[in-house]
Amino acid sequence: MKKDNVVQVKSYAFAVKVIKTYQQLCASRKEFVLSKQLLRSGTSIGANIEEAIGGQSEKDFYAKLSIAYKEARETNYWIRLLKDTDYLNEEESDSLLNDIDELLRIIGSIQKTLRNS
Repeated sequence: MKKDNVVQVKSYAFAVKVIKTYQQLCASRKEFVLSKQLLRSGTSIGANIEEAIGGQSEKDFYAKLSIAYKEARETNYWIRLLKDTDYLNEEESDSLLNDIDELLRIIGSIQKTLRNS
């Protein structure tokens, strides 16, 4: 992984954080349904960014990036739901929400730049 690709680095770090949150929710809270949704969408962001980077064309890059953006939106939903149902405390959820908001801004900015070029 290139260290200068911010969205790649941040999406990977976020996926690691999501996996640890999933493990914690399963072990301590015995929550398996919502946390699995978080795990799937939260790790999918980085996977789609990796696919975008390896895309064969600008159109392919944009398509995969759009999927990553949609997955990030979904992840934001699951985090808020876990917070509002008291599965995640304020500190845990705020940290994840800050990270996903940053990813959404970065991905959205890349999409906007591509649309304008």
